[in-house]
Amino acid sequence: MRTLIFVFVKENQMKIGILGTRGIPNHYGGFEQFAEFFATYAAKQGHEVFVYNSHSHPYKEKEFKGVHIVHCYDPENKIGTVGQFIYDLNCIRDARKRNFDIILQLGYTSSSVWFSLHPKNAVVVTNMDGLEWKRTKYSKIVKKALQIAERLAVKKSDYLISDSLGIQKYLKEKHNAESSYIAYGAHNFTKPNSEILKLYNVEAENFNMIMARFEPENNIEMVLEGVSKSSSNTPILVIGNYNTKFGAYLKNKFSSAEHIRFMGPIYDLEHLNNLRFYSNLYFHGHTVGGTNPSLLEAMASKALIASHDNDFNKGVLTENAYYFSSAEEVKKILNTIKKSDNLRFVENNYAVIASTFNWEKINEQYLQLFEQCLAGNFDRKQKQ
Repeated sequence: MRTLIFVFVKENQMKIGILGTRGIPNHYGGFEQFAEFFATYAAKQGHEVFVYNSHSHPYKEKEFKGVHIVHCYDPENKIGTVGQFIYDLNCIRDARKRNFDIILQLGYTSSSVWFSLHPKNAVVVTNMDGLEWKRTKYSKIVKKALQIAERLAVKKSDYLISDSLGIQKYLKEKHNAESSYIAYGAHNFTKPNSEILKLYNVEAENFNMIMARFEPENNIEMVLEGVSKSSSNTPILVIGNYNTKFGAYLKNKFSSAEHIRFMGPIYDLEHLNNLRFYSNLYFHGHTVGGTNPSLLEAMASKALIASHDNDFNKGVLTENAYYFSSAEEVKKILNTIKKSDNLRFVENNYAVIASTFNWEKINEQYLQLFEQCLAGNFDRKQKQ
């Protein structure tokens, strides 16, 4: 699920709400992380910001670092995916009471059904996320429904945001739709602490790692197959919630490889930054979506990155990474590549975070876009 943040304009103050996440502080994924960083930033700039949280979110307070938190009933844990639609409906019904000027919708999958219920006096800005209908976990029927939802989001939103140039190009070619390119951001990591490694029983530059949701399109299986075929017994930390059908399958498949360590999810950013900083290789297998937050964080943590070879990842990493598209290529990377021999890649990626993907810049781009939308400086699409 995603969360809802909204903005209100009054004497240069905006009242902001974000729709489409499970809530803040982040306990789940990329959109939640963005919602947390952007909401707290906007609040510090004097804007009135509301974030919608699932009632099951562990944070139960009504305010977080100056951001208003609205808890809405979310039955997903009881009834499965259909619960997302009910949660989004509950968020939108509440939003209709609050006189928002801008609704920032993060993703569109379940919210698209309720587009007609969005407040008519609010400008709806939708971050289109990635190509959800390409995810392999979905059936043909669900994929078709997601394609319909995508068309609805394009048609019904007032403005669109693409988080990668690849998504921006896709929206133009597929839907003839204009969108504003605003990537995700990251904070450059500056305070490594090797003591944290003891908590995970690893040594500096003597372990590898991969961090992703346990979904086929993130290529965890491809990477681990390459690990099992390589001559290296260097530990690899597999970080993510493996309590899924696919996660159970992978744990069982690689149960005999002691150096493949399934760690479960890790949400402590300091711990993650240190693990990335001190790792030998950081594998990034994502293939669906735009600019992936975990990839930017790896760059910001001075990790040496081995990435799946696709346009989304190459658009961010350019020549400053090693690329793979098969288990054999993963095996070759593991057998031949060391971080200490590739510090130029590491430093180049770190510099790109500082110059291009820093959160201050990204957050300000969102605020500027909202101001332009509300001032009518863009050709506003008519609501259907």
